[in-house]
Amino acid sequence: MIISTKTKLLGLLGYPLGHSLSPIMHNTAFESLDLDKIYIPIEVLPENLETVVRGMAKMNFEGFNVTIPHKIEIMKYLDEIDEYAKCIGAVNTVVVHEGTLKGYNTDGMGFLKSFEESTGTKIHGKNVFILGSGGASRAISMTLALKKANKIYICNRTYERAVSLAEDINKQTGADSVAVKHEYDHMKKAIADCHVLINTTSVGMSPHIDSSPLDRELLTPSLTVCDAVYNPRKTRLLKDAEEMGCTTVEGLKMLVNQGAEAFEIWTGIKAPAELMLKAISK
Repeated sequence: MIISTKTKLLGLLGYPLGHSLSPIMHNTAFESLDLDKIYIPIEVLPENLETVVRGMAKMNFEGFNVTIPHKIEIMKYLDEIDEYAKCIGAVNTVVVHEGTLKGYNTDGMGFLKSFEESTGTKIHGKNVFILGSGGASRAISMTLALKKANKIYICNRTYERAVSLAEDINKQTGADSVAVKHEYDHMKKAIADCHVLINTTSVGMSPHIDSSPLDRELLTPSLTVCDAVYNPRKTRLLKDAEEMGCTTVEGLKMLVNQGAEAFEIWTGIKAPAELMLKAISK
């Protein structure tokens, strides 16, 4: 494509971004539909987030995605937040329109769609154990609560953060959410009560591909184990889960599903999701 002053910019704010496949995914989609847009990765340290976001509002940006560690902090710098994203308490997609910024969240529904497509089952009535309490965890846990998951356990290394998120889930949705201490015996008891386990932390992400957020002995064959990490495609957690006889759900489909929804928010055009998946699967 020929980049000119008319080319609309989109991008990804986060740190670090060396692992990200979002530029490949979105640029493939733009090119396939002959859209004069380009998507770029923008590494931003937390202390520089406000400065960068204020600048993007004055530039040729149509929007951007937000990833670790900015999904919650970004909300301070937006002019408007979609009601669903407000309920979640985290934003991963922003639209820029005439200098104003509006935030959305596509993570939760992106995960839910990938879970249902991969397992052929609904989340309704299931007990879920979630590792992490950051932006991705908020999006996924709130969405599952709204979709009537039976019980949601939140486990985080900092217990107070798990307590805070569990309380928010209960307050916002009326669901049954409980904080779990990041200690073997506490985790074992909670996981034994669950049908689904989801990792929303960055543990296991490239280049730390031999790391897992969980002792493999805590996994049982009756669990469906999901990982939001998509690079590598098969994380240490998912390998361990397969070896322990669990059903697994990769993070790559979640990436595509949340990305496709963001694409449609920005463009108003149906995203070529299969093409996007094919591009990043390479």
